[in-house]
Amino acid sequence: MPWTVALGQMDVTPGDPARNRAVVADLAREAARGGAEVLLVPELWASGYVLDRAADFALSLEESVADLAQIATSAGIGLYGSTLVRRADGGIGNTAVLVDRDGRHLATYSKVHLFGLMDEPRYLAAGTAPTLAETPWGKTGLAICYDLRFPELFRTYAFAGAEVVLLVAQWPMPRLAHWQTLLRARAIENQAFVIACNRVGSSGGNTFFGHSTVIDPWGEILFEADDRPGLHRVEIDPARLAAARKRLPVLGDRRPAAYHFPGE
Repeated sequence: MPWTVALGQMDVTPGDPARNRAVVADLAREAARGGAEVLLVPELWASGYVLDRAADFALSLEESVADLAQIATSAGIGLYGSTLVRRADGGIGNTAVLVDRDGRHLATYSKVHLFGLMDEPRYLAAGTAPTLAETPWGKTGLAICYDLRFPELFRTYAFAGAEVVLLVAQWPMPRLAHWQTLLRARAIENQAFVIACNRVGSSGGNTFFGHSTVIDPWGEILFEADDRPGLHRVEIDPARLAAARKRLPVLGDRRPAAYHFPGE
């Protein structure tokens, strides 16, 4: 049965969680009124990239889940987005939380690949594992921004049965062509829906171009936003996934035994 995803393409105000939270709450209410099952909001939606002050803005995982769950239950829509989260080992992760419309915590994912050009390795601890969530719309892999450049993560999700991958980002200029190309590649090679929400606006010397996108398992662009703030709803038809995998069974045609140099 078709379902609807919403992309909350917003400008994140650095160091102002209260203001950003109000924006997300408004987006959630609007998305729910339009019948969306889940709303994606950008990477580090609450604080922005104020990593030199990460300790001031990091929440416990329980606090992060509760914050997102409150917005979700108030609006009646699922939510996916990342925030700064304190880890048990004392580090701080760029950690995404997925909750359903009743505020139930479905999954947590910490960004595995840290982006050196924005100083993430200096301030953050990397995640250590993928996360596959069981959701009302199917098996769903979770990813954050720079993860997009690493096909191994997405292939892992494909082998685990993922039908959808959700990705949130603060992907800056001038790498729009990379964003567009990599999103399509991840969808095509894994025959899954790739749903990506990117930030707009400028901060810390970076300009973020938006272009939040939904791509089907055949690589068709179902929707691509422009560079302005806005809420966008897109219908997802799971039949597209079955049709793509039946027409061209790529995953079944792999030959792992041949992926080695002679003598290895």
